[in-house]
Amino acid sequence: MFNFTATPPLSLYVHIPWCVRKCPYCDFNSHEALDDIPEDRYIKALLADLEQDLPAVWGRPVESLFIGGGTPSLFSAHGIERLLSEIRARIPLKPGAEITLEANPGTVDQARFSGFREAGINRLSMGVQSFQDDQLTAIGRIHDGSEALAATESAHRAGFENINLDLMFGLPAQTTAQALLDLRTAMDLHPTHLSWYELTIEPNTWFYRHPPVRPDDEALWKMQTAGHSLLSDTGFHRYEVSAYAQEGRQCRHNLNYWQFGDYLGIGAGAHAKISNAATQTITRTSKVKQPRTYLDAAHSKARIGTSTKLSADDVMLEFAMNSLRLDSGFTESAFTAATSLPFALIERQVQRAIENELLAADKDVIKATVKGQRYLNELLQLWMLESPRHAENR
Repeated sequence: MFNFTATPPLSLYVHIPWCVRKCPYCDFNSHEALDDIPEDRYIKALLADLEQDLPAVWGRPVESLFIGGGTPSLFSAHGIERLLSEIRARIPLKPGAEITLEANPGTVDQARFSGFREAGINRLSMGVQSFQDDQLTAIGRIHDGSEALAATESAHRAGFENINLDLMFGLPAQTTAQALLDLRTAMDLHPTHLSWYELTIEPNTWFYRHPPVRPDDEALWKMQTAGHSLLSDTGFHRYEVSAYAQEGRQCRHNLNYWQFGDYLGIGAGAHAKISNAATQTITRTSKVKQPRTYLDAAHSKARIGTSTKLSADDVMLEFAMNSLRLDSGFTESAFTAATSLPFALIERQVQRAIENELLAADKDVIKATVKGQRYLNELLQLWMLESPRHAENR
């Protein structure tokens, strides 16, 4: 089925699952820290987890490392330094590798940021979401606007030159003017990257059970288009549906996901996708989600929650779900390089999407149209319906 001659780039994701408080919109694997976080024990578990994953990636260097959560900035700078040092001792990191730490205002100060910088973190991702106190209260954040401003300024003073700010739009009762004010405030703080995404209501969240009143679809589209214009006019290039960056500052870790690269995932609930040229397989795994269960299982196979060998249909859909989010789209050669599958397998999907004005093809580049970006779920649904497996069952 697959015919790998080379494997794609490799990244490493490290999940730290604890938060001060669970946000009502959050469906990530995060857990309130009701007592002291077992930092030392968890680091040992992460390293044991990594050691058992290494045989699947022998000889492959890590091109980016992302420490996410949860709220990783709850860990001490010493703990992060130890974790990075021990990871480097087990698997090679490419020179100049992007190493990101997620941080939340309200969990960091100047000394902590300086410690993270000295530990080897070279990119920060700050979970701001909004700078307006009423909006922050409405979505259950623990910080206020002044803390968000102070945290970002502290990060700059600590020497961080590559900073992402996470912002949401479509918040309860939010207007377009309020959404644009958040963007202008963010740009005044001189980040290199902005993740600006719509608040969505996910199952198994507080907001799913108690939905807030949100702007309607037309208001959301107005916010999105106005924000896109503002960011574009001020030097932030959109390279993915919700990601904007200054020139050369795209998130290399997330780009590897979106371009269907490989990644190891260690930590409670962490996911991985690994291509194996020797066995001609692509395997997706996840680790057990509950932190306490993970701590007990990390030194054995019991740490594996799920493991699935992907079929060609799985790979074609996952490639589409990721690459069609990119403004640059993909090429026929990029599809084959990432999946080892012939482009002929997706020609029908591509052609039908072009006919529905959801995709456009210019020479060898295939990418979502403005309509396709707005109705990305519909585009992916069409892709699924046009897959060989579905076509056989019509």
